[in-house]
Amino acid sequence: MDKSHLENKNNIKPIDMYDEMSSSYLSYAMSVIVSRALPDIRDGLKPVHRRIIYAMHKGGFDWSKQFRKSARIVGDVIGKYHPHGDQAVYDALVRMVQDFSMSLPLIDGQGNFGSVDGDPPAAMRYTETRLAKISQNLIDDIDKDTVEFKSNYDETEKEPEVLPAQYPNLLVNGAGGIAVGMATSIPPHNLSEVINATLALIENKDIKINELMKHIPGPDFPTGGTIIGKDIIKTGYKTGRGSFKIRGNVSIEQLKNGKERLVINSIPYQINKSVLNEKIVELIRNKKIEGISDIRDESNREGIRVAIDLKRNIEPETVKRQLFKYTSLESSFSFNTLAIVDRKPKNCNLKDFLESFLKFREDVVVKKTKFDLKKAEDRAHILIGLSVSVENIDKVIKVIRSSKNPEQAKNSLLKTSWKIKSSQKLIKLVDNKKSKNSYSLSSKQVEAILELRLQKLTALGINEIEVELKKLSNLIVSFKKIINSRKELLKVISNELNEIKEKYSVERRTKIIDAVLNYDIEETIQKQSVLITVTLQGYIKRGALDIVKKQKRGGKGKSGIKTRDEDSVVQTLSVNTHTSVLFFSTQGMVYKLKAWKIPEGSASSRGKSLYNILPLKNHQSISSIMPLPEDKSEFKDLNIIFATAKGKIRKNSLEDFLNINTAGKIAMKLDNDDKIIGVKICKENQDIMLSSLNGKCIRFESKKLRLFKGRSSKGIKGINLGEKDKIVSLSIVEKIDKKSDKNGKAEGKYILSITENGFGKRTNDKEFRTTNRGGKGIIGIVNSSRNGNIASSFPVFDGDEILISTNKGRVIRVAVKEIRTAGRNTQGVRIIKLSGDEKVVSAIKIDDNLI
Repeated sequence: MDKSHLENKNNIKPIDMYDEMSSSYLSYAMSVIVSRALPDIRDGLKPVHRRIIYAMHKGGFDWSKQFRKSARIVGDVIGKYHPHGDQAVYDALVRMVQDFSMSLPLIDGQGNFGSVDGDPPAAMRYTETRLAKISQNLIDDIDKDTVEFKSNYDETEKEPEVLPAQYPNLLVNGAGGIAVGMATSIPPHNLSEVINATLALIENKDIKINELMKHIPGPDFPTGGTIIGKDIIKTGYKTGRGSFKIRGNVSIEQLKNGKERLVINSIPYQINKSVLNEKIVELIRNKKIEGISDIRDESNREGIRVAIDLKRNIEPETVKRQLFKYTSLESSFSFNTLAIVDRKPKNCNLKDFLESFLKFREDVVVKKTKFDLKKAEDRAHILIGLSVSVENIDKVIKVIRSSKNPEQAKNSLLKTSWKIKSSQKLIKLVDNKKSKNSYSLSSKQVEAILELRLQKLTALGINEIEVELKKLSNLIVSFKKIINSRKELLKVISNELNEIKEKYSVERRTKIIDAVLNYDIEETIQKQSVLITVTLQGYIKRGALDIVKKQKRGGKGKSGIKTRDEDSVVQTLSVNTHTSVLFFSTQGMVYKLKAWKIPEGSASSRGKSLYNILPLKNHQSISSIMPLPEDKSEFKDLNIIFATAKGKIRKNSLEDFLNINTAGKIAMKLDNDDKIIGVKICKENQDIMLSSLNGKCIRFESKKLRLFKGRSSKGIKGINLGEKDKIVSLSIVEKIDKKSDKNGKAEGKYILSITENGFGKRTNDKEFRTTNRGGKGIIGIVNSSRNGNIASSFPVFDGDEILISTNKGRVIRVAVKEIRTAGRNTQGVRIIKLSGDEKVVSAIKIDDNLI
């Protein structure tokens, strides 16, 4: 199309779309940045907050006046200065009232202005507000030509470009905002600390940020909490960018019943307490956090208090770490100190904030002082005129009476030269020039004389003029000193700051500590007794040990795991959640895993496949599991004993298995038809006992078994087994005590044997004599079609408890003292009732010292 045709028709000009879009978007972006989203570094306010304060000041809604409806104020703001939605203005006003949002609220509120639980404020027609007392220090002297004014949006009103703030409000109350392509996040600080730092800058303009941090150690949030890491704060103050962690404060209370309680006294800044509580409840429900019996929000006007009751024997520090890790009780706060400086956005460090404020405040005080000086000089000028007129009162009256009208009287008074004598000393008070004997009145002086009331002609009136003039003289001298001396100027600013600090200072609410945050996840795991169950098909799970209740001998037990028809439980292990567990495979490999990493299952669940947890190869399954001591320093004094189904045995130093990685390592070489059935930790002064499927036992001394070097050998013969017999249990037994009771028996020490059909007995330890390795052994328990083959055999004491598991997943917990004592050559008594083809597959002793 012909462009000239477009230009001529209806005065239309073609414009390139790219140029128009770029120009329009840039204008919009700059408007958002400068006029809406970012605070001014001088008074620390965004335009909407500044307009709210100014509208309230103009409306007379000061701290000393009565409260007014918020709707009235919002109407004034949007009608005169802020052409935006009423709800946006009200939201900004509400935040300025909330003591949990601002370190120093700028507006006093009456009514519901929301809560830390996220409750919304009441509608603006219900709430009432007025300026807070501290706001007076933001707006004082605004009528003294201290700041520039500009036209409002419709040019019917004037509004200030900035308020003449007397303290660094941006640092004290902080700010947050999202502009176009940039955002700001400035944390609030303690008023006293900010003022102290400003005073330090006044004393030393070359002060370093490190020295300023002696006065401002870090942010101070209105909701309290604890900031973690001083170095991170230092980085933020130096660069204007950074992120630090803040935690709520949690204390521990001791209850009368022996239990403990965690109490949340404060929460991180801008965190919704109600949402936090709901998250904790959800984590408890999903068993992500364990050991909590009850949670109550007991917060009131006095402050935040969330009570978390713990179960008995639960470690409160672990629960605290869990709360910090999984909830917003520990959250991040990002430094991004962007503010408007000289009408442009700038990222500022700590010193920039204070220097910009100080520069601005110096300018404001000079302008204010000049305004006051002019006013004082004008008043002094009038008073001198009055003094001259009183001294020449007869002549003044004569001039006035002889004039036809006021205008003629004024001209006559202006033209007359007045003799002065007593007024000379008054003139000298405000004017150091050499005084003359005559004086000419100015137009303003003449107007004041013509308006002079007769009462001023008395001696009292003349004296009042002299007293006032002397005061003005002193003021004029001090004003000029401030204007001409930067030292005096800074002194005025310092006095203002000290006065504000004295009136409004509060104690620091947020603690600052140095702490390591990259703590091991294990620190968040509660240390408690657990039961690990492994099935023949390679499924594993862990569950709390206390879910298995103690029963009398002969009970049916409780469902402990749900297995498939072709699967069965092959081993159970009682440990605590922090225990490292070694897993030994049928092919002689060993893997290590912390107990808490084993997936938790319900009482009847099957568990998870070991193939998903350990890097097992094809045709490989776990044949034995063994817990490791938690104290690694004990490793050098301990040995590890391996026993295979074919009766092989081997002894290694436990240090050989200290560093087992996730990929696994070779533990023992095995024959094709052999497998590891037991692995135990042993000391040199202990005995080793092997128990077979057919009820045979052999006991020999550990110190007589040679120590193997490395992990790749097959071991040596431990027992000479008969046909169709195999090893089912490896036990570590304390040496026979020479001391005996009246009956000649060792006190409370037994070998417990359990059979597949649920029978068992305990036999005195002294009946199992020590022999040499490699023999046929002795009878430990008689097996028959009635009681079946041997499932397990191990040493126990009178006070112990055992846990018996069947191939159908049932478990029973029985006290050893409930099981009958009998000799070696007996079949035992029924301990658990079985049904159908159900068999006992495992029996273990519950360790009393797990946690």
